[in-house]
Amino acid sequence: MDNDHHAAAWQRISSVASTAGLSLVSACEVCADDLGADFAGATLVTAGELRLMGAATDERARAVEDAQLVTGEGPCTDAYVRRAPVEEAELGRASGRWPAFAPLAVEQGAHGVLALPLTIGVLAVGAVDLYRCAPTPFTAAEKTRATAYARILAVLALEEHPHLLTALPTRPARRGPQGYPPTVHMAAGVLAAAYDITPDDALARLRAHSFRHNQPLLRTAEHVLDHQRLD
Repeated sequence: MDNDHHAAAWQRISSVASTAGLSLVSACEVCADDLGADFAGATLVTAGELRLMGAATDERARAVEDAQLVTGEGPCTDAYVRRAPVEEAELGRASGRWPAFAPLAVEQGAHGVLALPLTIGVLAVGAVDLYRCAPTPFTAAEKTRATAYARILAVLALEEHPHLLTALPTRPARRGPQGYPPTVHMAAGVLAAAYDITPDDALARLRAHSFRHNQPLLRTAEHVLDHQRLD
C-alpha cells in the first residue's frame, strides 16, 4: 500500500514537471493540492544547526515558515527533532504548544498544520509543513499520502542542496533553531560592532525587530547589511 501511495505521488509530481519543471517548490505545490492544503513550505536543516527555507508555495507559506525561524518554535522544528509527523488541527488553540509561533501563523490564515520530517534512511534534512485555512484535521489516508510525498521531497531537497549529504550533525538535534542562514549571522555581526554588544544580543535584536514589525528575518538582515543599522 505504501508503494502505491509513493508511485501515485511520483506520477502526480511528474505530470506537473513535464510543463513546469521538477523542483522542490513544484513538488510542494502538487503535494499541497493533492492533500487539500491551502499552502505549504519546507525548511531544510544543515548539520542539525543551520536552518534555511527550501520551498514556499506562496507568500503566506513564506511568512509562516519564517515565523518558525524567528520564534524558534513550531511544527517544522518538532517534526525534525522527533523524526515523526506533527499535527495541530486548531492553531488558534495551540498557544500552550507554540506560544510565539501560533498567533503569527493564524495571522497569515493558517488554522491547521501537518508537519512531516524529510528523511532518507537515517538522514534527516528538514521538514515539510502543510497548512489549512480551516481547522480540519488530515485524514488517515491523507497522512499516509503525505508521508509518501515527504520521501520524494527529501530526495528533491538533496538534489537541490547536495551539501546536506556531507554536513553531518555535530550534536544531537534539539528544539529550536540553533543556527540561521549566513546573511543573518553577518547582519548580527554588523549590529554587534555598531552597538558594541555581543553577537547573541545582536541576534536577539534582529529577531525582536522582525517579530515586532511582522517582517521576515532575512529581510531584516538584508536591511542591516545594506544600511549598517537596524532602523
